[in-house]
Amino acid sequence: MASNPEVHLFEEVSKHNKTKDCWLIISGKVYDVTPFMDDHPGGDEVLLSATGKDATTDFEDVGHSDSARELMEKYYIGEIDAATVPKKRNYVPPQQVSYNPDKTPEFVIKILQFLVPLLILGLALAVRHYTKEK
Repeated sequence: MASNPEVHLFEEVSKHNKTKDCWLIISGKVYDVTPFMDDHPGGDEVLLSATGKDATTDFEDVGHSDSARELMEKYYIGEIDAATVPKKRNYVPPQQVSYNPDKTPEFVIKILQFLVPLLILGLALAVRHYTKEK
């Protein structure tokens, strides 16, 4: 590693997102992995999908070996200016309207689906009872 590392802006690093020119940000460090694209066990698509963002989580989730971490030193080109890295946006689910089962049309339909067959059955039994010959 260099004794006085170059500091790169996020915008600059994110432009290097091609197979022939690929830079990654991992743990605040910038790596030019272009020469490693063909040799990466997961293929170049994996590396390309990690460009344009902080790839630390992607890298750590895979569980790379110690030898892979040592190999990274060969591709180190500098540090990232942390102030230029966009903050992660947390997912905020959309607000849902509170559900009140007593006031929805679906509730009325469900009640009718239950009551109408009972009324028909009751009517059929009443008709049979009063029309039955004694």
